[in-house]
Amino acid sequence: MLANYNPPTVQEPTIESLQPKKSFFAAIFGSQKMQSSLELPSDLPKGLYMYGDVGSGKTMMMDLFYDTLPGNIKRATRIHFHNFMQEVHRDLHKVKMQYGTDIDAIPFVAAHIAKRSSVLCFDEFQCTDVADAMILRRLVESLMHHGTVIVTTSNRHPTELYKNGVQRESFVPCINLLQRQLRVLNLDSPTDYRKIPRPPSGVYHFPLNKAASTHISHWFKYLGDFEKDPPHPAECHVWGRPIQVPQASGKAAHFDFDELIGRATGAADYIELMRNYDAFIVSNVPQMDHRSRDRARRFITFIDAVYESHAKLVLTTAVPLTELFLSREEVDAAIKQAAKKGDANAKAALNDGSDVDDVMRQMMDDLGMNMNMLKKSNFFSGDEEAFAFARALSRLSEMGSQMWVERGMGLEHKGGKQEKDNFAKVRSRWKEDSM
Repeated sequence: MLANYNPPTVQEPTIESLQPKKSFFAAIFGSQKMQSSLELPSDLPKGLYMYGDVGSGKTMMMDLFYDTLPGNIKRATRIHFHNFMQEVHRDLHKVKMQYGTDIDAIPFVAAHIAKRSSVLCFDEFQCTDVADAMILRRLVESLMHHGTVIVTTSNRHPTELYKNGVQRESFVPCINLLQRQLRVLNLDSPTDYRKIPRPPSGVYHFPLNKAASTHISHWFKYLGDFEKDPPHPAECHVWGRPIQVPQASGKAAHFDFDELIGRATGAADYIELMRNYDAFIVSNVPQMDHRSRDRARRFITFIDAVYESHAKLVLTTAVPLTELFLSREEVDAAIKQAAKKGDANAKAALNDGSDVDDVMRQMMDDLGMNMNMLKKSNFFSGDEEAFAFARALSRLSEMGSQMWVERGMGLEHKGGKQEKDNFAKVRSRWKEDSM
């Protein structure tokens, strides 16, 4: 369909037409007139909505689709949904600062995005707060009105988006639109493809011991450029705010966990760091339990940013990776609670005498079973958080493979300079699409 699609010329709305008609509330959430359905092009191709569990191949399918778009599609963007919403909020802020805070900025921002993207590819579509929900229901419709074809991945069916969210009824029209205009495909699979055995590197994760500092120095030197650019403090900027990098060399950055995650950092900071560095060494990663959920969420957001940007990651951790986000005591309590609620896998684990160590070892091998069990515990605030936890472990598993570490290094057995140049193009495209 895309090969025969001729996207319409995007007509930007006038500033006058965006002035408030009734009240400040109407300017933010849209007056009754603004909420009426926009006309969609009659030849607008249906998009795709691919959903499935951790490691089922959603992101790989998205990348293959984006890489093979037909030549007549000149304007396309492939971006992680988290990054996309960061940019939308930033652009809304810019418009309001330029034309006044009571202006209805959403149609203006939507037209600007549509001008850049006749095909828009989202990875990890989700909606977890009311502000995003109110923006998305109008933004998606405006994009389609301008002829933008949306292709997205998600961990849940459209009807499950923003489930139990505040004012969810206002988001339902967006769900209905997604179901009408996107073909919904279930990619669920019992296999987490990111964890199919690969040659292990045995290098990216180290326990905290005396040898850890030696390992870190070795990898910082290997991933950095000590000869031309000795380790030094550096600084990046996001939205006019500085991000301090304690040690940088070449395209590698070295942080202590508290310097990176212990402070009030967020997705925008991590995305900016990914634009400036290709490799990250993070020392002294502690265990995070229910008392340190904020740090766990920030660390998961950081892991997602590293994975999306195809960067490399070296860690020293206080506990094995399977115990980073849940202590043995929490897992033990979760097993007993799930068994009490009737979970067959949890009952089996108790009946066959499995101890907590056994279950911990299984977590990386059988996330499907364990996440189903853990979702029934009190240690996650909801399915979104449980899914993020499972995804982080899955991605850490893949990033620990030799294949991930060697990718882009230009090693002779991998293809030499050609392989390095090809990977540089992948990184460059990610930077362009996440601007």
